[in-house]
Amino acid sequence: MNLIPTDKIQERLRYENPWWVNKQIPERFSSMANRLYFNLFYPLVVEKKVNRALVLMGPRRVGKTVMLFHSIQQLLAEKVNPKNIFFVGIDNPIYVNLGLEEILILCKQSVSLEHLNGCYVFFDEIQYLKDWERHLKVLVDSFPETKFIVSGSAAAALKWHSTESGAGRFTDFMLPPLTFNEFIHLKGLTHLIYPGKISFGENNFPYFLSHDIKALNKEFLLYLNFGGYPEIVLNENIQSDLGRYVKNDIVDKVLLRDLPSLYGIKDVQELNRFFMYIAYNTGNEFSYEKMSNESGIQKATLKKYLEYLEAAFLIRVLKKVDDSAKRLQRISSFKVYLTNPSLRTALFSPIIDTDYEMGNMVETVLISQWMRLGEFDLTYARWKDGRNEGEVDFVLVDAKKFKPKWAVEVKWSNRFYENPRELKSLMHFCKTNQLKHALLTSIDATGIKEADGLVFSFLPASLFCYNIGDSTLKTRNQNEGHEYLGLTQL
Repeated sequence: MNLIPTDKIQERLRYENPWWVNKQIPERFSSMANRLYFNLFYPLVVEKKVNRALVLMGPRRVGKTVMLFHSIQQLLAEKVNPKNIFFVGIDNPIYVNLGLEEILILCKQSVSLEHLNGCYVFFDEIQYLKDWERHLKVLVDSFPETKFIVSGSAAAALKWHSTESGAGRFTDFMLPPLTFNEFIHLKGLTHLIYPGKISFGENNFPYFLSHDIKALNKEFLLYLNFGGYPEIVLNENIQSDLGRYVKNDIVDKVLLRDLPSLYGIKDVQELNRFFMYIAYNTGNEFSYEKMSNESGIQKATLKKYLEYLEAAFLIRVLKKVDDSAKRLQRISSFKVYLTNPSLRTALFSPIIDTDYEMGNMVETVLISQWMRLGEFDLTYARWKDGRNEGEVDFVLVDAKKFKPKWAVEVKWSNRFYENPRELKSLMHFCKTNQLKHALLTSIDATGIKEADGLVFSFLPASLFCYNIGDSTLKTRNQNEGHEYLGLTQL
């Protein structure tokens, strides 16, 4: 039973939907620039050939609500009747004890519509409604001529529930933290980039290069420390107090509220301490044994925490293969990365380009660029067999052939460009798996080096990061065999 009078709820709905009267979205949203992902998202908003709801997922503060309002703005620009567009923030307590259909009927009554055909309905923060996926599925089936778009930040619930309960009814869209190429675009620095070509293996590929790699590297370091959240990029006041912003608005709400409420976690402080431990050591290899010894948390609990944190898009766990690219039967060790490098800055302190942690942070940045692709067979290689031991940072394995498609070694150094024969581990891995070429990052060295019949393509880490972010926006145009390396046929 809802104790709030209907007229008060409708008053709130009119406040949330000002375009019913003035045909405009609130100025605080219209003044913000579109994320580059908007061009991928909006076609799914207006897609009506398939009767599915659109589920916008992602971490907190990456711009999901803004994306919804920009979609509404575009609908209005395309002359959709303003009264056919509904926006409801489900996190508002006024909607407690109301189902989605009840809210929908109140919207319809508020604008005196006879039917809902041709309407666009946006439900923000959908996870605050219990059993939201069941409610949404019923709406999709009951109103086939209405398009439903929902978003939420408790990504664990959204991801699992939409997969399990919305089969055939939901289309998922994952909005990652701000990518480096979006960062450059938002700051109006595209003059630092120009379209060129690079060699990889036997082919030349279109690739964005830089007129001024030192200037681009300076922005890369700013991005690494502050750039994952759109709101932070253009607000120096937030940058000066990043710890408070991220801790209060992102970490605390996920660790101390969302995950405990979703999964019944009782010791929230233990979960918080565990996340701090992970954040400080992003990019390191762990084992359950090591984690348990260093954190004092039981192994079974650790496994659950890792599962929850990954589902909430706070971390990414990378599994290991050996030097022949075979996944081990028993998972004894793995790597853990933050999905947003600026989380580490907020929790501890900014890093500079000469810090020891730069290598791991560059790896962490690259992981965040690949997030938009969702699940794919990215691994790392590590092996030890007598005197033969080594590691390769990133390996993409062909899921069907169980063979590596490519290998990437991440360095924040120009040393190996000058001395490629020192790359013993990478050379061993390539020869074992008949890979004729591999890609390596550097600080600012660009070019091709050969060693023992192998061809190594060197790229500055900042350029590699920019191109990965760009290529994930062009997934339909990716060149088969070079997926996710930023090597797209434009």
